Amino acid sequence: MKVSLATVGALCLLALLTWLLWSSLNVNSTGFDRELKALADFTRFERGISREVLTARAGLSRNYDGLVQLADAYDDALARLREATASDLKAGAAVEILAARVRRHQELIEQFKTKNALLQNSFAYFGLFGARLAASDDKAVVVAASALGAAMLHLTLDTSATAAGEVEAKLEGLSRLQSSPGEADSIRAILGHGRMLHDVLPGVDAILKSLIAEANNREQDAILASITKRQLDARTLARRSRLLLYATSLLLLAGLVYFAVQLHAGAMALRRRAAFEHVTARISTRFINSRPDDIAGHVESALQQLAECIGADRAYFVSTAKSCRWAREGVGFPQGWPELALKSVSRFDRDENGIICIPKVRPAHGHGTMNLLADAGVRGWLCIPALGGERVAILGFDVVRAGDLIPWADFPLFRMAFDAIANAVNRVKLEQEKERLQVKLQQARRMETIGTFASGIAHNFNNIVGAILGYTEIADARLRSIGGPAASLAEIRRAGERARELVGQILTFGRRGEGRRERLCVRALVAETRALLAASLPSHVTFAVSEKTQTTAVWAEPAQLQQVILNLCNNAAQAMNEPGVIELCIDAREIAQPVRVGRGEVGPGRFVIVSVSDPGTGMDDATVERIFEPFFTTRADGNGLGLATVREIVEDHGGAVDVQSAVGAGTRFDVWLPSARFDDPISVQHAPELALRGAGETVLVLETDRRRLLRHEEILAALGYEPVGFTTSADAVAACRTARARFDVALVCHLPGGVALDLAAALHDAVPTLPIILAAPSTAELEAPLLVDSGITELVHHPFVSGELAGALSRCLAASLASGSYSYG
Repeated sequence: MKVSLATVGALCLLALLTWLLWSSLNVNSTGFDRELKALADFTRFERGISREVLTARAGLSRNYDGLVQLADAYDDALARLREATASDLKAGAAVEILAARVRRHQELIEQFKTKNALLQNSFAYFGLFGARLAASDDKAVVVAASALGAAMLHLTLDTSATAAGEVEAKLEGLSRLQSSPGEADSIRAILGHGRMLHDVLPGVDAILKSLIAEANNREQDAILASITKRQLDARTLARRSRLLLYATSLLLLAGLVYFAVQLHAGAMALRRRAAFEHVTARISTRFINSRPDDIAGHVESALQQLAECIGADRAYFVSTAKSCRWAREGVGFPQGWPELALKSVSRFDRDENGIICIPKVRPAHGHGTMNLLADAGVRGWLCIPALGGERVAILGFDVVRAGDLIPWADFPLFRMAFDAIANAVNRVKLEQEKERLQVKLQQARRMETIGTFASGIAHNFNNIVGAILGYTEIADARLRSIGGPAASLAEIRRAGERARELVGQILTFGRRGEGRRERLCVRALVAETRALLAASLPSHVTFAVSEKTQTTAVWAEPAQLQQVILNLCNNAAQAMNEPGVIELCIDAREIAQPVRVGRGEVGPGRFVIVSVSDPGTGMDDATVERIFEPFFTTRADGNGLGLATVREIVEDHGGAVDVQSAVGAGTRFDVWLPSARFDDPISVQHAPELALRGAGETVLVLETDRRRLLRHEEILAALGYEPVGFTTSADAVAACRTARARFDVALVCHLPGGVALDLAAALHDAVPTLPIILAAPSTAELEAPLLVDSGITELVHHPFVSGELAGALSRCLAASLASGSYSYG
């Protein structure tokens, strides 16, 4: 569209210049000259005709050739005049009048030529015969002839009626004379020619008078005036056109100068833009090719180069995470600047590109936004804020010394520089996050290795714990006393149950699975843990608990969280060489913004904080940096897994661990855990159910290990049931198919690789109404649909606890009785 308008404008200008040039040349001057020449020739030829007629009248012309030539030239001049004045209506009308006059002249000339020929012929004979009569001997004849000659001469000069009457009288007088026969012929001849002259001469003179009367200059003068006026008008128009052409030329010259200046300014702007883009490209390339450690220096160099492009004295890139700045020598940053610019950027108006440009800062009233800049010593300000999104950052340039921002700067180009610097800063952050994730990945791999190793040990240790608990149950059932051995068996049983829970925890940790979490009260868990610590802590160490809040509910796995507290307290006791107090504090905090805790961030939200402090030897910074690494320990008898497990458990629960320590000043660990919602039910820890004895019901026991099978049979017998053991699934299934009503309940023990579920499914297919109890070290990975498909009715932990097993058996039998499928054996 712009090209079309420019083309139309150029064509219009070209047409105007062409018209002005054509008008200024006065090309009609030749036409005016032709008109004037034709008019002059017409007048000259008309006068020549009059002269030639008079000459012919006087008898000086021998023929009419000259008159004919003049008449032809007269006609030709009229034709040329008519052609030259064809464009002028007024002159054309006058020419037509001249043409009518020419036609009359031609008619009169033809009449003159005819009559003048007769007249000249009669004059010749009149003179001849008059000379003869004048030589006559008759005096009267001579006198009469001489009088007639004189009267005729007078008539040639004056053709008035008086002169004509005198000639007629003389003719009558001559005709009355009596003459000799020789003179009579001459008298008759002179009288004939005299009478002809008397008759023709007045007519010829009348023609001459008409020709002379017609030959006036009124029409020529009118035509000449019209031509002269048009010529003067054309000259005036040409003079004005020349003036307009001169003025237009001046305007064109001014336009050319203006466009040349604009083109020069555009070329300079393009050159500056190219230079700026080159600077930006060089900055981006430097960022791309630089190492993360060198980016900070490159950012400062980039700020310097960008500031020099617009004459700024200070430049900075500020975000919520990082701040980079540059200033000229002798120019500093005031206190709080440019951080205040980041906070106040929303108070300034932006242009359509989202950029704040204030070439000259003029402070207003006391609370104006300009005063923020003036107080920071800013005289000119350019600020490029981030466009939308969650990123909060600015790229700013300050003019501090005299002068304003360079006005030619193409400020929207600074958006590219902003993106380049922001991406470089984000790259540093991403590199740091990458390093942190790599460290975490290495730790996770180490922990995975430890978990796999611990799982293998735990499976074997689980069998030992099962044997301890099994034989403890048998011994306790047989002893039935309250004395010292019974109390010892109770402690052995309690320790075995705790060992079984820890083994289950190790197995869960080794599988990297999440345990069964529930909303529990940290205060209650700490109270339970305190009772365990009382028996394990050294004698010179005491334990104190303080609570600063009543809302200490968290969503966690109880055994894992208890292990965290136990590990921290045990580490604190091992760090105390002298008597002292381990302080455990429970607090809660509500945070609105993310807070850095240890190696990670927590929040926003509400958190429960469990702090464990000891007045021990403390640690230096180098040791603090490594205490959470697996296998790192400062004790000869340590294994370096306690604190690593603590951090893994806490971070797995969505929390974080922070440590504060100094050599000789003790150590403090802060465990941050997300607080549970108020509407979640708190899990209530019930005491183990009292062992419900059976009434001789038959229990099918499927255990592949014969020794464990015998131990399970002894436990079931002690609980009042009749156990029937099998070591293979085929035998168990065959027994069920042979006597479908023989067994009241089935107990399938744990087998590695998920085989136990297949055994349970086989029994369920053989006897669909038979309740099946599955014993497993951990039930976290068992899904409800899978258990239902396998026919599992109840779940118990392996190794067995008499109370848990008795409860499960009792519920299965009660359910079978309620459904009508129970039959006494």
